[in-house]
Amino acid sequence: MSEPVVVEVARRGKLLFGEPYFVPGVPVPIDRKGSGEVRPGDLAVVRTGRGRAKLERVLGRADRIETVLEALLVQEGERGGFEPFEATGSALEDHEGRVDLRGELAFTIDPETAKDFDDALTLHDDRVLVHIADVSWFVAAGSPLDHGAARRAFSVYVPGLVSPMLPPELSDDLCSLRPDVDRFCVTVEVELGSGRARFYRSVIRSRARLTYAQAEAILAGRERVEPELAEALRRAERVTSDLRERRFARGALRIEGGDLVFAFDGKGGVAGAWREAEPHAHMLVEELMILANEAVAGLLAGRRREALYRVHERPDPQAVELLLAKLSDLGVPTPPSPELMIPADAAAVAAAASERVADYSARSGRGRVAFPALVLRALKQARYDPANLGHSGLASQAYCHFTSPIRRYPDLVCHRALLRELGSTDEPLPEDLAELAEHASARERAGAQLEYRADEICLAWLLDQRLFELGWEAVFEGEIVGLIPSGLFVRFDEVFEGFVPARRLHGDYFELNPLGTALVGRRGGRGYRLGDPVEVRVREVRRSEGKIELAPAN
Repeated sequence: MSEPVVVEVARRGKLLFGEPYFVPGVPVPIDRKGSGEVRPGDLAVVRTGRGRAKLERVLGRADRIETVLEALLVQEGERGGFEPFEATGSALEDHEGRVDLRGELAFTIDPETAKDFDDALTLHDDRVLVHIADVSWFVAAGSPLDHGAARRAFSVYVPGLVSPMLPPELSDDLCSLRPDVDRFCVTVEVELGSGRARFYRSVIRSRARLTYAQAEAILAGRERVEPELAEALRRAERVTSDLRERRFARGALRIEGGDLVFAFDGKGGVAGAWREAEPHAHMLVEELMILANEAVAGLLAGRRREALYRVHERPDPQAVELLLAKLSDLGVPTPPSPELMIPADAAAVAAAASERVADYSARSGRGRVAFPALVLRALKQARYDPANLGHSGLASQAYCHFTSPIRRYPDLVCHRALLRELGSTDEPLPEDLAELAEHASARERAGAQLEYRADEICLAWLLDQRLFELGWEAVFEGEIVGLIPSGLFVRFDEVFEGFVPARRLHGDYFELNPLGTALVGRRGGRGYRLGDPVEVRVREVRRSEGKIELAPAN
């Protein structure tokens, strides 16, 4: 039997057929046995083989976006179930060996839609405490659930749905740092003056579950809370502003992009989409998580311990030289660079280029999407490795992922490495750390690609509805964000992205220039450059694929 496939069911005479939904394929007849509950217009999972396809599961109506997103998770193998485990509230009763911090003011700040809360914060004038869910207490090393979590490696998030790495009983409840209940943590306590860090197992009781919007409203004085919490937030703002300034001063990259957010209409459709600029409150959390991650990695690397470090190697000098040539060709100011560039120089020049690009795009309005993407493509991809190789993007000598063990398996490995170092546990680390690092890196990339594909599908649904209201002759303003020999990619109406085939570029025969920064006409007429504004019309929307084909408006 072949792998299961998601199909849209249709009737042809007396027979039911399944049309492969996400990938092109030949419609397959569906066996009548067990097909009584399926109707035309349903999405279903079938397994093909000899003869007719066997119906395995009906997912729901194909005209509802939540069904399509669930089907996408199923198609990509993200709904495989969980291994057996035992974990109850009684597991939280043994406080031996833990520092009791339930009297401290701890709080969480997360997106409004978050269900799992990995991290909580406590702020004092002289020190900060970052509390991270002690997932290792509930997931024994080498257990079936541990092996399954390692295989999944990450939680995958698509709009409105999640495929969690851990069972909901753990991810949404016992491990999640929900307010007003006792929860087990591993706490990183950092002295703000000296930077010295302490690490220990703890028990906390979060006082408040704040959203980013609430935290910003409190800081702006628009929402009243108890004075102690408001002061803790203001203290966090002061501390993290200083941390952020110092991080950029030491050479960290400055590349910021908004997250894509969707609203649904409750009737199976997509009501809206927008790019949410990084909330100010997100900075509070991000900087303190970086601080905790660096502290843990610094301890492990300083003692030459293996773990799963988060590494981002310095860029190749040739890649940075090419980046400068592209930016210069596009009229973007570039930083000075040495004649003979070594990797250390390349990292510094890339960081300086990211600053110049951000400033230029903000002032000119050109290339707000395209130019930062050029900088990112010049860099190496961050990944996991058993050895500490530093993190160039953060300008950090040692870095690991420690602060999200509910949704990332590498964080759980770092917890165990730290706890072994502290003598709090004798649980072994996996023997095949190199293989695990490679697997986690591959799973991260696959998960990101799946999340991007889900976003594309939601955007295609939304655009289809917009065009029904506006008409297919509607003209949209956009920016050229990518070029290949066969055409150009355009970001339009802030959130949508589509492809203009070269055959639709009339008036000349266009070829990609040697630097890949423009499609240039052979007769020397108008060209199409990265970052240029362009007006487009939509020619085709393929909702199941999330693909949009465009043409120039004129």
